[in-house]
Amino acid sequence: MNKKKYYLYEMNINTLNIVSLLIFILTMFLVVLVDKNFIKISIDYLYTGTNFIIFLILYVFYMILHEILHSVAYVVCGAKYDKVTYGAAIEKGVLYCLCKQNITKKNILVSLMTPFTLIGIITLIVAFIIKSPFLLFLSIFNISGCAGDIIMFAFITKLKDIEFSEFDDPIAFGLYSQEELPKKVFGLKYIGSSDKLKREDYTKINISKTSKIAFIILVILLIT
Repeated sequence: MNKKKYYLYEMNINTLNIVSLLIFILTMFLVVLVDKNFIKISIDYLYTGTNFIIFLILYVFYMILHEILHSVAYVVCGAKYDKVTYGAAIEKGVLYCLCKQNITKKNILVSLMTPFTLIGIITLIVAFIIKSPFLLFLSIFNISGCAGDIIMFAFITKLKDIEFSEFDDPIAFGLYSQEELPKKVFGLKYIGSSDKLKREDYTKINISKTSKIAFIILVILLIT
């Protein structure tokens, strides 16, 4: 019988971006089928005056809400809140919520689908009911932004005896299992195995020195 160990996987960013775009196109197609006139009105509305700036600000808060919902699902399904950490990896273009303890298959599956369902599908339906352009596109972009969650959900659903955990890489995770897990998975890159995960307690925004310098230069140019 195999020894229990962590199988480590990392998101393939290129595949993730392609899947995200395809989901966006499919969602837009379905929305147009439902109400083509509402989509046209919504696009015109968002590109009027300061509405687009307001939308971008709302979208940032929507992304934060997305991660909060992941964490709420973690805790509700049994994870300890002090094992959940938040942050942003600017270089990788992601906000993240990491659960640094072993949790059940049910827990991770519920957590993966919570933002997709609550502020994706449900809010999209509400947007049509109340005719809200802001809520419509916030929901559409959130649905397409769930590409990684959907890829992970499709993979983990097929597995049997596993526990899920994250460590200090916002685009990677570990599956603790006695079974021999697949090394070729769509959208994921197998990066090895380990008897133990390194879990440092940190919550921070990761920005390289190059990005910091570029940001300072941009601010100076805008001021002058």
